[in-house]
Amino acid sequence: MSHYLIPPIKSQGIKSKLVPCIQSILAENSLKCDVWVEPFCGTGVVALNVKSSSYILADINPHLILFYKSLQDKEFSHASVKRFLVSEAEKFIKIDDYYYIVRDRFNKNFDPLDFLLLNRSCFNGIIRFNKKGEFNVPFCKKKERFRTQYITKISNQVRVFEEFLLNNNVVLMCSDFRNTFEKIRNIKEKIVYCDPPYIDRHTDYYNTWSEKDEFDLFDLLSSGSSYFLLSTWHHNKYRYNKYIDKLWKNFFVYTTEHFYHVGGNEKNRSAMFEAIISNIDLVFKPYTKHKKTQAFLL
Repeated sequence: MSHYLIPPIKSQGIKSKLVPCIQSILAENSLKCDVWVEPFCGTGVVALNVKSSSYILADINPHLILFYKSLQDKEFSHASVKRFLVSEAEKFIKIDDYYYIVRDRFNKNFDPLDFLLLNRSCFNGIIRFNKKGEFNVPFCKKKERFRTQYITKISNQVRVFEEFLLNNNVVLMCSDFRNTFEKIRNIKEKIVYCDPPYIDRHTDYYNTWSEKDEFDLFDLLSSGSSYFLLSTWHHNKYRYNKYIDKLWKNFFVYTTEHFYHVGGNEKNRSAMFEAIISNIDLVFKPYTKHKKTQAFLL
């Protein structure tokens, strides 16, 4: 089993299951990577586990970027995070509805430590904001969630990401993917990894993802000369991602099956085939390669 590092921020769309695959792609295909670029870095789990000379990590969610930027700028450390969580743990037990006090506090001040606290105590680890930009996920209903072992686990994850940020050349940007592509346009020897919100799926992570967004991303990746990898959904037992044939079928498409827990409803918890799409004819397992000209049939 491949070993990979875990970031402190969680999300339902986290790409932990894809990390061994992407590590395999880079190792087995001898891809030179001077700059690893992620226009949708999310929790940062992929970049954390990829070897590169430098990294450009961007996301449209300002709270994710602020948390990691504050860690990079040494505004807090894994040690101070641990002290903060120990202090807050007692309040969760002693004060009724303390989670909602923290949530209200965060929605006024947007403190990155409160963002971490909410992220690790909200329902199902969901990152979701309303139209006013307010975090609105309910409590997980576990008042004693922040036990000593759990706090140590989180602080260790912060330490790992702290070391990654301080020991590597990492540029963090809060940016729409279109702006990110413009800023990296003249950078050579880069690999671009895109993990956009999955179109026609659950896309309330921070913003919606429209057909126009999917087409714009397609245009940007198609017109560039850099190697790219794109993760998206391929199909489940109910339906098929029509954009595979509509946009991406002339690239190399590889699929494998994953089981995802999405949402609180059992009907949303089912196996799904994930796709890696690339402009490189890759060699890696256990993904299945689909011929460029062959449409997928259920």
